[in-house]
Amino acid sequence: MATKTIGIREEVYERLKAQKRDDESFTDTVERLLEESATDWRSGFGSLGTAEAEELERIAERSRQQSTEGLTDRQRDAIEKLATASDDEAA
Repeated sequence: MATKTIGIREEVYERLKAQKRDDESFTDTVERLLEESATDWRSGFGSLGTAEAEELERIAERSRQQSTEGLTDRQRDAIEKLATASDDEAA
């Protein structure tokens, strides 16, 4: 089996070492982690930082308010048109 030597920073090595199981080689560990990240679609969820999550919530709230205001305006216009149409028919 061919092998390759790679260089990684010390902190990355320590993180990898912490993930390594007693019965695994580093190759086995890297392979397992790659397979887990490729197959677990949930692995990226919850990865927003606090600031990003708060900004996303502000944007979503603003969008909900604009949608509500737009719906209210359309309903008011429709009621006014119906009332005007009723007044015209009664005259």
